[in-house]
Amino acid sequence: MKLGSKLTNHLLLTLFSLLMLYPVIWWIGASLKKTEELSLPTLWPKTPMWENYIHGWQYSNDYTFAHFFGNTLLMEVGNVFGGVLTAAIVAYGFGRLDFKLRGFWFSVLLLTMMLPGQVTVVPQYILFNSFGFVDSYVPLVLPHFFGGGAFFIFLLVQFIRGIPRDLDMAAKIDGASVYGIFGWIIFPLIKPALVTVAIFTFIWSWDDFFSQVLYLSSVDKFTVGLALRGFIDQFEIQWGQLLAMSLLSVIPSVLIFLFAQKHFVEGIATTGLKG
Repeated sequence: MKLGSKLTNHLLLTLFSLLMLYPVIWWIGASLKKTEELSLPTLWPKTPMWENYIHGWQYSNDYTFAHFFGNTLLMEVGNVFGGVLTAAIVAYGFGRLDFKLRGFWFSVLLLTMMLPGQVTVVPQYILFNSFGFVDSYVPLVLPHFFGGGAFFIFLLVQFIRGIPRDLDMAAKIDGASVYGIFGWIIFPLIKPALVTVAIFTFIWSWDDFFSQVLYLSSVDKFTVGLALRGFIDQFEIQWGQLLAMSLLSVIPSVLIFLFAQKHFVEGIATTGLKG
């Protein structure tokens, strides 16, 4: 009976896996089809059009798709670094330091999570435009250096609160300052949460097409998302090249998730001594 139950579970898991993978399989096959073949109910083309990848990569006479990958990755370095560092600092303040109205300000922070992003779009654009930052990466990177986002701060605060304060007291006895406690005690112990923040920051900002199309207008500054839009014009859509390059565009996010997925289930042990 136990063997039959295991076989049933494995069969169901296999079926659900195939169901979830079907769109990806179709995507790969469609990226190798001619435009007229896309409407056919087949997963794989009769003659694979590898030229879709070659022509798609050779984006134009002036730029290849490698240029847009470079732009996006450069932006991501600033986003991840700023988001992780400042979120950790702010979370340390809420999780460990005692100051007036700490509970009130933390509640205000949590309330900002309920504020729709559309409400702040116009004020932010006016502000960045007045500083002359439009058509640059500053509006896309700078916000990550101001706490990284309320959700990430809240996540890190919960991790920090799980670390015993006895470690702080021991560090103080050894002469460590507030900054020393953060750098040598807290920061290393919240490594799993920091990796999680880095992964989410990377994926969310990589996929943030709206902000990119709002602030970037020069082709030489285009990100991957904006470059994909270039395959769509008023008269014709280069479906094969669009699907091919969009498939390549998800590879960085998939690789980062595969290599760092163990950190999603890692946490601080009950004593907070896990590094």
